[in-house]
Amino acid sequence: MKKIYLANPRGFCAGVDRAIEIVELSLKRYGAPIYVRHEIVHSRHVVDSLRKRGAVFVEELDEVPDGALVIFSAHGVAQQVWEDAQRRSLKIIDATCPLVIKVHNEVHRDYNNNYELILIGHADHPEVVGTLGQVPDKFHLVSSVKDVEKLEVANKEHLSYVTQTTLSVDECSEIVEALNRRFPGIKGPHQEDICYATQNRQNAVKELAKFVDLILVIGSPNSSNSNRLRELAERFAVPAYLIDSYEDIQLEWLKDVDAIGVTAGASAPEILVSQVVAYLKGVGAQEVEELTVVEEDIEFLLPRELMMPGEKRNQRALV
Repeated sequence: MKKIYLANPRGFCAGVDRAIEIVELSLKRYGAPIYVRHEIVHSRHVVDSLRKRGAVFVEELDEVPDGALVIFSAHGVAQQVWEDAQRRSLKIIDATCPLVIKVHNEVHRDYNNNYELILIGHADHPEVVGTLGQVPDKFHLVSSVKDVEKLEVANKEHLSYVTQTTLSVDECSEIVEALNRRFPGIKGPHQEDICYATQNRQNAVKELAKFVDLILVIGSPNSSNSNRLRELAERFAVPAYLIDSYEDIQLEWLKDVDAIGVTAGASAPEILVSQVVAYLKGVGAQEVEELTVVEEDIEFLLPRELMMPGEKRNQRALV
């Protein structure tokens, strides 16, 4: 192995940065413990670090004491979760990614205009659960072209769709094409709901695939966008592995590999990338090169509860 190519962009996106900062600032301002419903982001490294500092991660609100502070994760939550938290007088700080909020807003708008709704996404993913829970009915989930073919709707002339933000662009486009074939008048979002970070990281993997014999994707097994990066690399005929850290690398993967690509899902911190690079250098890599497809400069506002008086930050993404 002679060379490591590092995909850029990689790792944390603005939504993940914001979510982690929300937990860190909450710990400083309110003190431990604070409760976080679901993993704040899908990263074992991040979750373990915050847990050591006093964050308590729970799956359901009944694990949170009455009146306590609870943070909703970057994936978003159903309306019923909000109502349950308010009923119990929990102090709520919302760390939902603004791009997920954009999808929620589209759902509410179309539902109020009497559309029957379709969500393109993966069942049981927390973002999908939260989005489906925005409205009480008239909502269908499709995860494949086959699902579209089997879909039964009440009104073919008044349909709209939205997508999970962390889907593969290619996978999403195939399902959208199937929806348009079956329901020619279906209404889609004004902009693609695939988030900028997902698309940028996928574009970087496509570029990596031109130069390398193997791609390592750093991310937790439950990270949807990380899994999509691995799948995309394999679609371009490059072997790829999803790893939580350098400790998951198997030396047999590196046999006969001349150039190796490294990227990271949107929830993976840069320290894990540095550790993987150091490991690969230790087993023979001689050169490291950044492969940049686009520079990211997106930032999202913090919730009002955590902003200092007079603080201003740019928010360049549509919400």
